[in-house]
Amino acid sequence: MKPVITFGFLGSNLDRASGPERWSKWRPTVAMCQQEDLVISRLELLAEPKFVDLAQQVKADIEKVSPETTVVVHEFPLKDPWDLQEVYERLYDFVRGYTFDPEKADYLIHLTTGTHVAQICWFLLNEANFIPARLLQTSPSREGGRDAKPSGRYEIIDLDLSKYDRLSTRFAQEQERTLDFLKSGIATKSKGFNKLIEQIELVAVNSKAPILIMGPTGAGKSMLASRIYDLRRSRAGLGGRFVEVNCATLRGDHAMSALFGHKRGSFTGAQSDRAGLLKEADKGLIFLDEIGELGLDEQAMLLRALEDKTFLPLGGDKAVQSDFQLIAGTNRDLRTQVAAGKFRDDLLARINLWTFTLPSLAERREDIAANLDFELERFAKSNRRQVRMNKEAREAFLKFARSPEAKWSANFRDLNAAVTRMATLAPRGRITVECVETEAARLLEGWRDVGQASSRENAILTKVQRDDIDPFDLAQLDFVLQVCRESKTLSDAGRKLFAVSRTKRSKMNDADRLKKYLARFKLSWDQLMQ
Repeated sequence: MKPVITFGFLGSNLDRASGPERWSKWRPTVAMCQQEDLVISRLELLAEPKFVDLAQQVKADIEKVSPETTVVVHEFPLKDPWDLQEVYERLYDFVRGYTFDPEKADYLIHLTTGTHVAQICWFLLNEANFIPARLLQTSPSREGGRDAKPSGRYEIIDLDLSKYDRLSTRFAQEQERTLDFLKSGIATKSKGFNKLIEQIELVAVNSKAPILIMGPTGAGKSMLASRIYDLRRSRAGLGGRFVEVNCATLRGDHAMSALFGHKRGSFTGAQSDRAGLLKEADKGLIFLDEIGELGLDEQAMLLRALEDKTFLPLGGDKAVQSDFQLIAGTNRDLRTQVAAGKFRDDLLARINLWTFTLPSLAERREDIAANLDFELERFAKSNRRQVRMNKEAREAFLKFARSPEAKWSANFRDLNAAVTRMATLAPRGRITVECVETEAARLLEGWRDVGQASSRENAILTKVQRDDIDPFDLAQLDFVLQVCRESKTLSDAGRKLFAVSRTKRSKMNDADRLKKYLARFKLSWDQLMQ
């Protein structure tokens, strides 16, 4: 068995006794060393200087009842033992200077002695993993009078709550409810998306750092940001407002004024002071959608606001404070924007700590059925009218929605629009196969127009080049080029094109595979993006 090392404060009252009485009285520090089935090899005993004599007496008594226990008395001076900050800092310094080796020893923290503040600090240090220990709680015997044993009883508490079945079950249920909340109650089946949401849940609750949500337009960035705010408000103590702004709508002085506020007379039309959206988000959260559309001047001011929590309103000479949290959204590759001189690299470094990329709807076709039900329910709530699909219509829509010809170029906006149109035109509140067929034709026509326009604007190969490629290879190349045009980054296109084979590789480098494929035809990603 590994030796047991215990940490604890001297009980200035509970451990005090003199004469023969001290052998019949329950004294927690002595009693924990009297347990028959708990052998403590070493006791690190913390005592204020004025109680050192009592600590030495307790040490001597322990050596009599438990010779195998080595007691080391540490003088632990405190100006105010009820000052949480002072006690925590002193204990933190103590444990940081102690060498722990969990492979060679078991560690316990005795919580029965010391002030309530000291007990709280022990707990916090243990929970933060500064002390790799379990908690030891001692108490007097249940028997009273002459039958009471001076050794009392003890209980060891492990803060690894996964070992407690009922608690584990409750925590698992709570996490499931949280994940369901972040997904708006949609029972998604995509393993990649579900894993992404699990990571977002951990970050949303445990970190106040900026979050960057990437993904194509209509992938659900705005809804997810709102859900993260609600989660932080209920679980992480966020008290302020949720402020949402689309940076693509901000231009010139209006951008500065909208974000940072302005002083009266700072520009034409500024007839009164304005607080600005960052100030409105004080103690709350601001979601800057399409952050890549911000101008370089606004980016510089935003960086200062993130780092210092202060900024200057337009035309002002006095800094304004705002303790806001930030979620940024973008459908662009900000690294490409940095390379092009359109986005500040220092701002990207500041907001890139937690980056999550939402997949497109086309990449989550297994989730279309659940999202179809969600959209139908949302239509019913907003229009106060229940609309249903018969079995044949549902099967027809899902067959179309999951097929390769369904592009879903606007992602969930396309799906929402499709459901809205079918539900509105449904005879007697029931969507039929005919409704589905009409809507499918409408969607295909819209996607065809987008595809044709994209093809005209991004013609890459000349007729001579195309004539020099086998029809078999040309059909594949045209499909690859189409996917590239619909993707924001080389990696994004690679993930879509190698969606199956990438799961069978130990090392996934989709971007490199796509780059080599394009090189066969003397093409590059930069050419496609021009």
